[in-house]
Amino acid sequence: MSADCLFCKIIKGEIPSKKVYEDDLVLAFDDISPQSPIHIVIISKKHIASLKEVSQNDEILLGRIQIAASKIASQYPQLSNGYRLINNCGADAQQSVQHIHYHLLGGRSFKWPPG
Repeated sequence: MSADCLFCKIIKGEIPSKKVYEDDLVLAFDDISPQSPIHIVIISKKHIASLKEVSQNDEILLGRIQIAASKIASQYPQLSNGYRLINNCGADAQQSVQHIHYHLLGGRSFKWPPG
Protein backbone atom coordinates (compact mmCIF):
# COMPACT_ATOMS: atom_id res chain seq x y z
CA MET A 1 0.00 0.00 0.00
CA SER A 2 1.08 3.54 -0.65
CA ALA A 3 0.32 6.04 2.12
CA ASP A 4 -0.53 8.90 -0.25
CA CYS A 5 -2.49 6.90 -2.87
CA LEU A 6 -6.21 7.71 -3.16
CA PHE A 7 -7.16 4.12 -4.02
CA CYS A 8 -5.02 2.67 -1.21
CA LYS A 9 -6.91 4.96 1.18
CA ILE A 10 -10.22 3.63 -0.18
CA ILE A 11 -8.99 0.04 0.29
CA LYS A 12 -8.03 0.82 3.91
CA GLY A 13 -11.44 2.44 4.53
CA GLU A 14 -9.94 5.89 5.14
CA ILE A 15 -12.01 7.31 2.28
CA PRO A 16 -15.61 6.11 1.86
CA SER A 17 -16.82 4.47 -1.33
CA LYS A 18 -19.96 2.75 -2.54
CA LYS A 19 -18.62 -0.79 -2.90
CA VAL A 20 -20.21 -3.07 -5.46
CA TYR A 21 -17.73 -5.97 -5.27
CA GLU A 22 -14.88 -7.15 -3.08
CA ASP A 23 -12.72 -10.23 -2.74
CA ASP A 24 -9.26 -10.85 -1.36
CA LEU A 25 -7.48 -9.26 -4.37
CA VAL A 26 -9.96 -6.82 -5.91
CA LEU A 27 -12.25 -3.98 -4.84
CA ALA A 28 -14.87 -2.30 -7.04
CA PHE A 29 -16.96 0.78 -6.36
CA ASP A 30 -19.14 3.34 -8.11
CA ASP A 31 -17.16 6.14 -9.75
CA ILE A 32 -17.75 9.52 -8.09
CA SER A 33 -17.87 11.23 -11.50
CA PRO A 34 -19.70 8.74 -13.75
CA GLN A 35 -19.18 8.94 -17.51
CA SER A 36 -22.08 6.59 -18.29
CA PRO A 37 -25.23 5.39 -16.49
CA ILE A 38 -23.14 2.60 -14.97
CA HIS A 39 -19.53 3.49 -14.17
CA ILE A 40 -17.65 1.25 -11.78
CA VAL A 41 -13.97 1.47 -10.89
CA ILE A 42 -12.25 -1.89 -10.37
CA ILE A 43 -8.94 -1.76 -8.49
CA SER A 44 -6.26 -4.13 -7.35
CA LYS A 45 -5.82 -4.31 -3.59
CA LYS A 46 -2.09 -4.53 -4.29
CA HIS A 47 -0.60 -1.14 -5.06
CA ILE A 48 0.75 -1.22 -8.61
CA ALA A 49 1.17 2.19 -10.25
CA SER A 50 -0.01 1.17 -13.72
CA LEU A 51 -0.23 -1.64 -16.23
CA LYS A 52 3.37 -0.74 -17.20
CA GLU A 53 4.48 -1.96 -13.76
CA VAL A 54 2.93 -5.44 -13.75
CA SER A 55 5.07 -8.56 -13.83
CA GLN A 56 4.54 -12.27 -14.37
CA ASN A 57 3.88 -12.46 -10.61
CA ASP A 58 0.67 -10.44 -11.17
CA GLU A 59 -0.88 -12.93 -13.59
CA ILE A 60 -3.43 -14.25 -11.08
CA LEU A 61 -4.34 -10.73 -9.96
CA LEU A 62 -4.92 -9.52 -13.52
CA GLY A 63 -7.08 -12.56 -14.26
CA ARG A 64 -9.06 -11.94 -11.09
CA ILE A 65 -9.78 -8.37 -12.20
CA GLN A 66 -11.25 -9.72 -15.46
CA ILE A 67 -13.37 -12.26 -13.58
CA ALA A 68 -14.54 -9.53 -11.18
CA ALA A 69 -15.58 -7.35 -14.13
CA SER A 70 -17.63 -10.20 -15.57
CA LYS A 71 -19.27 -10.95 -12.20
CA ILE A 72 -20.10 -7.28 -11.64
CA ALA A 73 -21.53 -6.85 -15.15
CA SER A 74 -23.75 -9.90 -14.71
CA GLN A 75 -25.48 -8.14 -11.80
CA TYR A 76 -26.72 -5.28 -14.03
CA PRO A 77 -29.48 -6.12 -16.55
CA GLN A 78 -28.65 -2.85 -18.35
CA LEU A 79 -25.32 -4.40 -19.37
CA SER A 80 -26.81 -7.48 -21.07
CA ASN A 81 -26.15 -5.95 -24.52
CA GLY A 82 -22.56 -5.04 -23.69
CA TYR A 83 -20.21 -2.84 -21.75
CA ARG A 84 -16.74 -1.40 -21.99
CA LEU A 85 -13.79 -2.24 -19.72
CA ILE A 86 -11.01 0.35 -19.91
CA ASN A 87 -7.54 0.66 -18.44
CA ASN A 88 -5.86 4.03 -18.84
CA CYS A 89 -2.08 3.60 -18.66
CA GLY A 90 0.08 6.70 -18.30
CA ALA A 91 -0.29 10.42 -18.84
CA ASP A 92 -1.20 10.28 -22.56
CA ALA A 93 -4.07 7.92 -21.73
CA GLN A 94 -5.31 10.28 -18.97
CA GLN A 95 -4.50 7.96 -16.06
CA SER A 96 -5.37 10.24 -13.14
CA VAL A 97 -4.65 7.92 -10.19
CA GLN A 98 -1.32 6.12 -10.12
CA HIS A 99 -2.81 2.80 -8.99
CA ILE A 100 -3.80 0.18 -11.55
CA HIS A 101 -7.54 0.33 -12.15
CA TYR A 102 -10.18 -0.37 -14.74
CA HIS A 103 -13.39 1.45 -15.61
CA LEU A 104 -16.45 -0.69 -16.30
CA LEU A 105 -18.81 1.51 -18.32
CA GLY A 106 -22.24 0.68 -19.63
CA GLY A 107 -25.92 1.40 -19.76
CA ARG A 108 -25.66 3.27 -23.07
CA SER A 109 -24.35 2.70 -26.58
CA PHE A 110 -20.70 3.64 -27.22
CA LYS A 111 -19.00 4.91 -30.36
CA TRP A 112 -15.79 3.67 -31.99
CA PRO A 113 -13.10 4.82 -32.02
CA PRO A 114 -13.41 5.86 -28.38
CA GLY A 115 -11.56 9.15 -28.65
